[in-house]
Amino acid sequence: MSAPTTRLVPPRGRVREYRPPARLTSQLLAARAAYVLRGNDQGVMTSAAPRLYPHMWSWDAAFVAVGLARLSVPRAITEIDTLLGAQWGDGMIPHIVFSPDATGYFPGPDRWGCHLGDVALAPPFPATSGICQPPVHAIALQRIVEAARRQGRSDRQAAGDFLERAWRPLVAWHRWLAEARDPHGHGRVAVLHGWESGMDNSPRWDGPYSRVEVGPDLPPYTRKDTAVVTDATMRPSDREYDRYLWLIEEMRRVRYDAAAMYETVSFAVEDVLVSALLAVACDVLADLGEERQQPAADVADLRGWARRFRAGVAGSVDPVTGLARDRDLRTGEWLSTPTIAGFAPLLCGGLSRADEAALLAQFEGDAWCGHPDLVAAVPPSTSPAAADFRAREYWRGPQWPVIAWLFHWSFARRGWAERAAVLREEGLRLVGAGDFAEYYDPTTGEPLGSMQQSWTAAAVLDWLC
Repeated sequence: MSAPTTRLVPPRGRVREYRPPARLTSQLLAARAAYVLRGNDQGVMTSAAPRLYPHMWSWDAAFVAVGLARLSVPRAITEIDTLLGAQWGDGMIPHIVFSPDATGYFPGPDRWGCHLGDVALAPPFPATSGICQPPVHAIALQRIVEAARRQGRSDRQAAGDFLERAWRPLVAWHRWLAEARDPHGHGRVAVLHGWESGMDNSPRWDGPYSRVEVGPDLPPYTRKDTAVVTDATMRPSDREYDRYLWLIEEMRRVRYDAAAMYETVSFAVEDVLVSALLAVACDVLADLGEERQQPAADVADLRGWARRFRAGVAGSVDPVTGLARDRDLRTGEWLSTPTIAGFAPLLCGGLSRADEAALLAQFEGDAWCGHPDLVAAVPPSTSPAAADFRAREYWRGPQWPVIAWLFHWSFARRGWAERAAVLREEGLRLVGAGDFAEYYDPTTGEPLGSMQQSWTAAAVLDWLC
């Protein structure tokens, strides 16, 4: 039987057709996922994608390590070791670790300027960016330990040794987030750039970005992402890029000092999804620490941060919609755009049983995973029922397999086995053709963005192996 034909209406009214390819068998899909990870392997780091993202991204690396652990526990350990080797002196894990052998990405090391000697806390090598990304690394550590337990003695020993040396860097990372990015104890991590959220152009950030006034002295630049992804409907606009780069200029001018950035950078938003992930990561790391008899004071700190950020996320919930909300620190405004971040409490807990049940019903309902136009019942980045929904535009609507994996993992951890199984099955439906795209059109299943995306392959491997 031939594959069904889906009609798309792209910009300017031109009609074209997308014919979904046949789905692969589980064995072939897993083999192709392994091939992607091995093909993107640079030895001690994995490029996020070979053409568009040739370096190591922080939260990508964590998810990549989860997939690598299904192939080789030692190689998964090396991935996180490399990332932690680029940690800043104050505990921050930078969002990009630049490969010295890769070029063709903008903004590169020179635009960030962190390695030029006047940023005291940045490592001189490797070159890094000056901002962070969501703290999912303890989840990767847990998955590596779990994978090692299914292997032989040497892998178990390697994972145990890895936990011992990763403990202090990861506690320092969580401490930095808790202190530098929540200095007033609100229980919500502040992001100072949309890139720090991992969801660069989400409509969550439209209001805060609209208030970023780009200075006349923004250095000129040439984008390189649009030479790889040539369909403009998939990428942020030039106007958005101006704002992204102006925020980097503001950070460079205070030499990436954490306190100065928190007070002066034009964009500052309490991010409920990052906060939920920090709460979860603190509990996961504390559990591992108790198993391995790590310092009781560290474990107590982790438990305290988990409680604080769980409460902060719960305290952000809109009493009308039931969704968690970000908060613009520059205006004090709550941001209520219906994006996947609204379901942050399902990751970390903290709601009453009734409120949590209502949020789960909304997650599975016809404005989200159950929307009748979706080809797979996994969460889109923005509700298809929202005015801001854009099916093909990066974080403004597409489905991201790695986000489906994250909610699947969290639901399984929280004991919601049936719900976790549905997300796994539907996630595999989305990626079943084996293209391992960065993201997918939720209404057609068309692969979008860059192909051969490492964290998509990693999610598939963890689901299948």
